[in-house]
Formats: sequence, C-alpha cells, structure tokens
Amino acid sequence: MARRVDDRSDRLDAYLADRDLAAVWFARPASFAWLTGGDNVITASAPVGIAAAGYDGELRVVTDSIEGERLRAEEVPDGVDVETVSWHEGSLASAVETASPEPAAADFDVPEFASVDATELRQPLTADDVEAYRALGRDAATAVEAACEAASPTDTEADLATAVRSRLAAADARAPVLLVGGERRAQRYRHFTPTAAALDGYALVSVTAESHGLHASLTRTVAVDPPAWFDERVDAARRVETAALRATQSVGTRGGSAGDVFTAIKDAYAAVGVEGEWRHHHQGGAAGFAGREWIATPRADHAVVLPMGYAWNPTVQGTKSENTWLVTEAGVEPLTGGDWGHRSVEPPQGVDREIAAEPLEHPVSVLDRR
Repeated sequence: MARRVDDRSDRLDAYLADRDLAAVWFARPASFAWLTGGDNVITASAPVGIAAAGYDGELRVVTDSIEGERLRAEEVPDGVDVETVSWHEGSLASAVETASPEPAAADFDVPEFASVDATELRQPLTADDVEAYRALGRDAATAVEAACEAASPTDTEADLATAVRSRLAAADARAPVLLVGGERRAQRYRHFTPTAAALDGYALVSVTAESHGLHASLTRTVAVDPPAWFDERVDAARRVETAALRATQSVGTRGGSAGDVFTAIKDAYAAVGVEGEWRHHHQGGAAGFAGREWIATPRADHAVVLPMGYAWNPTVQGTKSENTWLVTEAGVEPLTGGDWGHRSVEPPQGVDREIAAEPLEHPVSVLDRR
C-alpha cells in the first residue's frame, strides 16, 4: 500500500502545482481506494464514504471517532496519520476543512474548497494496478462462470444473481452491477435487473465486480435452447467489441478522443449488418477505479489513455459481448479471462483504415449446452 501512494505522488504533486493548491481530498469511495488501497464504505448507497484521504505532500486520512481505529488497522497504509473527530461534533466536510491547509480541493462538498474530478488523475494504470486488475479479472470471471455452470433453465434470474454474488464475495469482491436476464427479458431489455422469471432457453449475466477500488466488467451467457438468431447476433456483438478494442489501441497510440473510438464502433455495427443497434445502449469506455471512468459518445472528448483498462459492451438485441481488457500501445490483453477458454474473433471490414484489422483472442463468453 505504501508503494501505491508513491506511485500516485507525482500526479498529485503536479495537480497541486498546476492549480496552486496546498492539498487535495478524496472521500468518494473509488478515489479513496485509488489513493489508499482501502475502503471507506459503510453505507453502500452513499456517494461519499466515512473517511477522506488527503494529500499535501504526504497522505493523511480524516474520519470520525467510530472508524479511526479500524481504518488504521485494516484500510490504510502503515504509518499514515489518521485524524479523528468525535462522531457527534460535526460532519466529515467540517473535519476536513479544519484539518487541511488551504487553498485546497475536494471531490465532495467542502465549503470554500475547489472541486476536483479524479477521473483524469486515476489514468493511466500503474504496474501495480495492472497486477491487481489481472487478479480481480480472473476471480470475477471464475465466479461468474462457475455460477453459470451450476444454473438450470428452471432457476430464476434472482437465483442466478444470488449465486454470482455469493461466489464473488468468497473471492473478496462485490458486485455494484449485477444483471441477469432470462430468455424472455434478455430479448426485451438491455438492462435486465433480476426478477423471479425463469431462465428458460438462455440467459445473460452482466456483472461489474469491485475489489480494492478496481472494477472489472464482463458478460457471460448460458445457452440451452436459444432462438435461431442467437449465434449470428452473438458473433456480430463480438466483432463490434473487437473493432472497439482495435480502435482504442490505435486512437490511444496516435492521440485521439473517445469520440474517435465511438465513430469506429458505429461503423462496425453497420459493417456487421446491424446498423443503428448502438442507439439502444451505451457502448462502454475506460475502466479502472470506476465501472466506467468515462463512456464514449459521438462527441465525447475524453482522452484515450494507455495503458488503461477498457470495457466495451456492444449489444445486438438479445445478446451482448463484454469483457474488461488492458490496452497498451503494444497489445490488447483480456483481464476477465476465465475457465471457458478463448476464441479468435476478427473485426469487421470497412472500419477506419488506420485501425488494425488483426483478430483478437476473446474469452469464450457462451456456455453452450445445446
């Protein structure tokens, strides 16, 4: 954990110098985890955690008297100063305001502090981030695939969701996003929140798993008796995902924006014969210390940074292709590869000629029981 702070100090020093600030504070869970490696969440639905991590040349943590001892022992690097205030004497914002040198910025509302959006600070991934991401991706894929293998057509969407959540918990991961759609609902909706409906002929499971701040997204499908169009649509979605990844590598290497990648995705849908499908669901984007650090849109100007995690999730009605990948100038690596093996997928022709047309090895995403 101490090395995590060292890895981030250059970015934070530059941020403070560029904005003429003395300190910057993070209380939103993703950024608290990015800086400390720890967890400041008690209430999962709360946008701000129970502690703030600050940087003023050194890492500091402020929390209340209920949490201080536990955070020192379990959530922050050894030797980090954890300052506490009595739980009944004020808010986290007032505690940070009192503790911090000024001028300062924060990612939550602190009177007189500037606002900071940590998205750019969290990019690119460091070498240690990448190693942790590989471990999370393997664990997430293993958990989801094992739950799918144990599922039967008579199970409900809620049954399968519970099984996935349990297996992720055993791997020290949570699921801020967990969608399960059986045969009827997966064809009708793009976000299939689990219900008591039976899985029937096939089912899609879309998960974002989180551990120590990192987020890994993937979709797996169980096919027992899928519709006649199933294979064709699965293949189309896979090929669009491949185009998105090749575009990400190309745009990130030569310098460009999320909008440039989106253009390639839109063209890929047309090239595989399902023009306009992109209109029914967002296509994904950069991933790391958020499920999506940003989402690509036609006019998105976010920089495509490398090395970075990317999770594209193209959908063709009733099907979806989604994994989390490490994209660098040198290559594209699947982080959410599990036990079902890999298969080569070619991008469609007719997309930007500056984008490599080579196939990619995708994790197998369909458990075929036909």
